[in-house]
Amino acid sequence: MLKKLKRLWFSEMKKAASAQRKRIDTILKVFRTNPSATTKAERRSATTTSSDASKPIGEWVSGHSRHGSRLTQRIHYRLFLPCRPEAAMPLVVMLHGCQQNAAEFAQGTDMNVHAAKRGGAVLYPEQPLRAHPQRCWKWYDKTTQKGGGDVATLAALIEDVVSSHAIDRQRIYVCGISAGAAMAHILALTHPSLVAAVGLHSSPVFGACNSAAGAYRVMQHGSRHPGGAMDELLVRLPRMQTMPAILIGGDIDKTVRPVNQRQLVEQFVSLNRTLALTAMPTKERRFGRASRNAPMQRRFTINDHTIGRKVMIRSVMIEGLGHAWSGGDDAMSFNARGPDASRLMLNFLERHRRY
Repeated sequence: MLKKLKRLWFSEMKKAASAQRKRIDTILKVFRTNPSATTKAERRSATTTSSDASKPIGEWVSGHSRHGSRLTQRIHYRLFLPCRPEAAMPLVVMLHGCQQNAAEFAQGTDMNVHAAKRGGAVLYPEQPLRAHPQRCWKWYDKTTQKGGGDVATLAALIEDVVSSHAIDRQRIYVCGISAGAAMAHILALTHPSLVAAVGLHSSPVFGACNSAAGAYRVMQHGSRHPGGAMDELLVRLPRMQTMPAILIGGDIDKTVRPVNQRQLVEQFVSLNRTLALTAMPTKERRFGRASRNAPMQRRFTINDHTIGRKVMIRSVMIEGLGHAWSGGDDAMSFNARGPDASRLMLNFLERHRRY
């Protein structure tokens, strides 16, 4: 009996080792730095999607950035540079969600295509597997929420990219989905002089937990005291004045439930406390096609907070969308048909600068 159990155990170990080798081989292919050996995801996200789909719209630059002495603080990144850049390019930093990598996030969102039309660059930092087996950013970590850990590494990476390329420091925007959105939020809160505005898709509310178990509770139920976390941050960072934000989510998201987006709106209103914000009436838009089974088009609602005619906070809630990037390539995980979130974000972000 013991010998049989040993055989079964060794068999399972061999299967696990084989699966891990395949996974590593795939990762190495995705992150190969030789430009002639780029992956399908990279090639697609660096070419147009128009009728002339073979014409390049930009190029990929890859590399690593290290902050501090710990091995886990070494981050791989992909940087998209457009063929026709502005003299001083805007930079969009895109933070992927769990179980994604840089090339997949770029392909799924088509952010490179949208940024290239505006002469902008796009930076895709990547959480290494050694830091988290599912590539999740540790937004729930207490050190991270105070500006250390992965956030400090990301800020250092952005500084490296800005110093090496013709980036307009007044137009650095940070976006993400899920765990990446939570990290984008923390990065903006702890480095307000670096970030001009944020775009958060399917994001957990800020500051409501300090553990992985607590993160799950927040994603499902939101925060018990969403205002308290922001008040505490404002005491710690009194120079924090304003931060424009666009928030996008789905009304049937069961991973990060819509309560989080409602609470994020509250937090951003508090954050922009020095402005005389006006809550505008809800706007409704329709999208998609009607059919016999669904005679009405789906809708999405827009709720804005403005100062004069300038929108400072925009919340977009999309009917029938789960935990996925709206308007993304639905052949890939965590992307779904719907209003184009990449276009919505850039249309909002490009109206804001950090002075």
